Amino acid sequence: MTKSDLIKKLQQKFKTYPYRDMYQAVNIIFDSMTDALAKEGRIEIRGFGNFTVRTRKPRLGRNPKSGTKVELKERKVPFFKTGKELKLMVDNKK
Repeated sequence: MTKSDLIKKLQQKFKTYPYRDMYQAVNIIFDSMTDALAKEGRIEIRGFGNFTVRTRKPRLGRNPKSGTKVELKERKVPFFKTGKELKLMVDNKK
């Protein structure tokens, strides 16, 4: 599902709100999540999962196209851990 698919689905469910309002609501939610992670916060959505920021150590990587070695500096990356309920739903056990 893409962001536009999500907006369309919300607009179909809440027909009293125009598409542009749904677009704005989804953008506000995603912007808030991005801001929280940028401040190294944690986002917990019960039954779905947790978003956190992890630090990756510097290492030597490889350019897949040319095969040359590339030095990768320390960086922060978002990490998602699936919630128990979501795991069960995906596995068709609930």
